[in-house]
Amino acid sequence: MLPASLASLRNYVDGEFVSTERQFDNISPLHGRLLGRVHEADAALVDRAVQAARKALEGPWGRSTVDERAAWLHKVADVIERRFDEFVAAEVADTGRPVTQARNLDVFRAIANLRTFADLGKVAHGECFESRTAQGEALLNYTVRKPLGVVASISPWNLPILSMTWKAAPALICGNTLVVKPSEETPSSATLLAEAFHEAGVPPGVFNLVHGFGANSAGAAMSAHPGIDGITFTGESRTGSTIMKAVADGVKEVSFELGGKNAAIVFADCDFDAAVEGVLRSSFANTGQVCLCSERVYVERPIFERFVQALKAGAEKLRIGYPDEPGVDMGSLISHKHRAKVLSYFKLAVEEGATVVTGGGIPHFGDERDDGAFIQPTIWTGLPDTARCVREEVFGPVCHIAPFDTEEEVVRRANDSNYGLAGTLWTTNLQRAHRVARQFDTGIVWVNTWYVRDLRTPFGGTKLSGLGREGGRWSLDFYSEVSNICIKVG
Repeated sequence: MLPASLASLRNYVDGEFVSTERQFDNISPLHGRLLGRVHEADAALVDRAVQAARKALEGPWGRSTVDERAAWLHKVADVIERRFDEFVAAEVADTGRPVTQARNLDVFRAIANLRTFADLGKVAHGECFESRTAQGEALLNYTVRKPLGVVASISPWNLPILSMTWKAAPALICGNTLVVKPSEETPSSATLLAEAFHEAGVPPGVFNLVHGFGANSAGAAMSAHPGIDGITFTGESRTGSTIMKAVADGVKEVSFELGGKNAAIVFADCDFDAAVEGVLRSSFANTGQVCLCSERVYVERPIFERFVQALKAGAEKLRIGYPDEPGVDMGSLISHKHRAKVLSYFKLAVEEGATVVTGGGIPHFGDERDDGAFIQPTIWTGLPDTARCVREEVFGPVCHIAPFDTEEEVVRRANDSNYGLAGTLWTTNLQRAHRVARQFDTGIVWVNTWYVRDLRTPFGGTKLSGLGREGGRWSLDFYSEVSNICIKVG
């Protein structure tokens, strides 16, 4: 059951929930019905949010200690824990994902993000150097962290509450204030997060939420606002490029986690069953709507045919349905618009000469789910590496499997991409694992596993997959201005 407040999703500015005349629909991807109405922020409301954030930054929040800020983040986490089921319901309603995923990943990680960075901020330290000048004067140099300032945070629709807290927690522990915008596709859990900040008593202006779209809406107003000191964005590479152009004249700090066309390499010496299960998960988890999913799978030729058939069998066993159905593996895509995009790639793949091993269409249920945005898990073979479907990000439950013969060949093919977010490697040869992993031109490599994260480690991509790193001290580095202080001591 969705909280009543999500029938009318308002903005949250300077400690108050704000309604607007201009609104848009929040539509369920499960059955196409109306979930609620979203109040769209215009440029004037974005300006109010930025001004409120600036006032809080220059007020008590800006003078707060890291221990005090950590205590606030823990209080927000406490509220989410008390309202855990409401956050789960909001994530499921907006995204159509299985309840088990929303419970065990999305909301669980949101709490972990807040608590991890609250504690990490308290142990972060600067550097200190002692030296002498040529004249023998003793010097002490030490570094201090200062807030970056007012930060704009724009989060994606595929992992809404996880992504928003992943950005908000390190920004706030560093003493910044925030103006956040969720995707227009997933406004519910962000609204609940604003309620959690409000309920926890976090001072007005520290956390501000604006709803809307990108171009000609809240997103563009945030990117162009002169009072924003830095922008963190997760989403499409093209949108990241647009934001970079908008902030170029102001030379503002940016952190981007963008798209991916990730490769999984399966060597013949792998644990076969584990590799099949791993690739099944890395290709179809969250209906393929994870930037880290494996859309390109390279399998060593001696086990290629066997692997294709095993993955086909696994994909056809995946249960598609309602989020709360027992044993359901896949929910819907985020929207009919996105399904149309994914289906256009399904059609293109056939035109490019792909063999459709399984899937390629829309499941039929004979009930209200036929009005939802469901789609079949799909496997292709037979395409050249130059095919658009092998080079362009689909962002759906699909992978293309191709054979390879040598280690050198497959490394070259895996790196032959405009993207560089993640890579996955399946082998029982430890020396090969270390050797090949170092050659992946990506920000992260998993060996014999996928999508496991230590929040203290760096996360981000190369090429069109992003700019900068998030996680652990790398997040703290982005959200801080580091100053050196040099003192003559003798």
